[in-house]
Amino acid sequence: MSTPVARPAGAVPYAVVVPSIGRPSLDRLLETLVAQADGPDSPGPAEVVVADDRRLPPPGATAPVPDPLDLGGAGRALGARVVRTGGRGPAAARNAGWRSTTAPWVVLLDDDVELPAGWARHLAHDLAAATPRTGGVQGRLHVPLPTDRRPTDWERGTAGLERAAWATADMAYRRAALEQVGGFDERFPRAYREDADLALRVREAGWELARGTRTTTHPVRPADDAVSLRVQAGTRDDATFRALHGPRWRERAETGRGRLAWHVATVAAAAVGVGGLLARRPRVAALGALAWAGLTAQFLGRRLTPGPRPGDDAFRPELRRMAWTSAAIPFAAVRHRVVGTLAARRGLEPWPPPLAAVLLDRDGTLVHDVPYTGDPAAVRPVDGARAVLDDLRARGVRLGVVSNQSGIGRGLLTRAQVAAVNARVEELLGPFDTWQVCPHAPDDGCACRKPGPGLVLAAAADLGVEPWRCAVVGDIGADVGAALAAGATPVLVPTPLARPEEVAAAPVVAADLAGAVRALDGRLPGAATPTDADPDAADTPDASRTGERAA
Repeated sequence: MSTPVARPAGAVPYAVVVPSIGRPSLDRLLETLVAQADGPDSPGPAEVVVADDRRLPPPGATAPVPDPLDLGGAGRALGARVVRTGGRGPAAARNAGWRSTTAPWVVLLDDDVELPAGWARHLAHDLAAATPRTGGVQGRLHVPLPTDRRPTDWERGTAGLERAAWATADMAYRRAALEQVGGFDERFPRAYREDADLALRVREAGWELARGTRTTTHPVRPADDAVSLRVQAGTRDDATFRALHGPRWRERAETGRGRLAWHVATVAAAAVGVGGLLARRPRVAALGALAWAGLTAQFLGRRLTPGPRPGDDAFRPELRRMAWTSAAIPFAAVRHRVVGTLAARRGLEPWPPPLAAVLLDRDGTLVHDVPYTGDPAAVRPVDGARAVLDDLRARGVRLGVVSNQSGIGRGLLTRAQVAAVNARVEELLGPFDTWQVCPHAPDDGCACRKPGPGLVLAAAADLGVEPWRCAVVGDIGADVGAALAAGATPVLVPTPLARPEEVAAAPVVAADLAGAVRALDGRLPGAATPTDADPDAADTPDASRTGERAA
């Protein structure tokens, strides 16, 4: 890997985190980031992490695994790393990204922005000007619009980012603030409201947010005719936001008012018209139809009036798009809001929610590591493991095992031998609620092998719990990396196989299993059992590493 862009002495260190689904615009962003290093007052990033959020097939599926993202020459010049997150959305991707870094500041960028000349110099000024209570500094966004015609509805919507508060297209957060609030709430699965929710929680935690001097260019990315219909799914997130922050959430989060009331009226008018037809009441049906037509026409006019004029090349396609989407949007928006409201009524706990499951590595964590063993007689539990696991079971915590077993893929073990060893582990340590084993060799390119997220995601799905309600306890950096990529909470209980840099970078380090449980105790149900765990085990800034034992 190439050496990252040089940073002058005394500059405030920062990491850059970019969630991506592999859009070509990522290359342009990285190129403009490399180009920032034009002098001593334009410090480059200490770390660059790209969170590859393309979907991965589930373990055991025959679908091909996407090739790793190629970050090209710009990525190599920056020393960029890739963390695979499996398609869980931008909130989860950003969490995995910033938790995989160590710098005191994290600059979050979207993969479709471009950094103009001087951006790094202004960023350095923004970070240097931050007070000890400044938790975040927002960059200004510039959206270039056509100069030869009026902008389309999609172009105007993108330009609205220029007025958005705390948008993570370019937002720098102090690591301490992110750690205090638990990062992004991964219950926001879309690129919508997750940044406003984070900003609100950071301010509620006592931090201040500021607007900086740097400017970032956000081009209007290509979109199909149905994009305005798809984005109505964001009304589900509005329901989540309201459930978390109360009825005045828009005012507190500095967001716009929206048009939901008008959409409800439009849908109600349509329902009256249909109801009149079914009841054979023609006047009622006509009134409903007229009201629906009037409201739809008013909505269409609001969207068309600021846009391209007749005679512009863009007018006819825009008219076609606006006509059918203006009729469909009210129904989509209301449906999404109802679904989101019903889901939120089940109750939403503050982020981060309590843990429901603890997933453990097998070799080196639960039992002493004997490389590539298929002999059940060689199984020796680590000291105190049974007592710790029984305590967790008594507290209602679900337990699982996530284990790389590449001896199968290498031809050194059979699946039956691994199953026999696993059965012996259960015989000695008690039952586990799920077993997830990766049988692949390192070069197989599977979706499950740690430090990828596959095993952790599969275990969470098998247990019926969300990944963010799981903790992962392991003994090397691959276990930490898998947890971070999946959105779980990692705890490292290192053995001699763990590299020193893995231990130094792990978010939580414990001396033994009992210490690992004690480190998690604030988020686990029930009361902890007193243990002899190392009292000096402590949190450190988190950064996953991708080292892994031979298995």
